[in-house]
Amino acid sequence: MSPAAPAYLRVVRTSGWYDLIVTAGFATPWSYRLVHDLLSAGGDAAGLGTMPALTPMQTLYANLMGSVVVVWSLLRVIRPLPLHGLLDGVARMLFSLWQAYALAHGGPAVLWPFLVVEVSFGIAQLAPWLRTRVTAGRETVRHS
Repeated sequence: MSPAAPAYLRVVRTSGWYDLIVTAGFATPWSYRLVHDLLSAGGDAAGLGTMPALTPMQTLYANLMGSVVVVWSLLRVIRPLPLHGLLDGVARMLFSLWQAYALAHGGPAVLWPFLVVEVSFGIAQLAPWLRTRVTAGRETVRHS
C-alpha cells in the first residue's frame, strides 16, 4: 500500500475517528472528570490499577492534550492526506514512547491497551512511507 492509496487514506481517517472518540472526553474539565472516573473504575475492576487522584494541573494537561488531539483528529477525519498520516505516525511513536515511559515508572496498567493501539496505528501509518523510501533507495542504486 502506498501513502497515496485510498486504503492508506482510510487508515488515516480511521485513526482520526479513533482519536476523536477516545480523547474528546479529555477536552474539558467536566468531561475529563467523568473519563478519569471511568478509567479508574475500569482499571480497578480489571485489576489494572486506578488513575492517580485528580489535581488541577493534571486536569489542565489532560484538557490541553484533549483539545489539541480533537482538532488534529477532525482534520484527519474531514481531510485525510498522506502527509497527515506520516505526521500522525511520528506523533504516535512519540506518544507510545511516553506511555511506555509512564508504564516503566509505575503508571497504571490501564495504559497498556492504549499503548497497543498507538503502536499499531503508528506502524500502519509509517510502514508505507518506509517501504516507499526503501524502494526509492533501490531505484537510485540501480540507476547509478
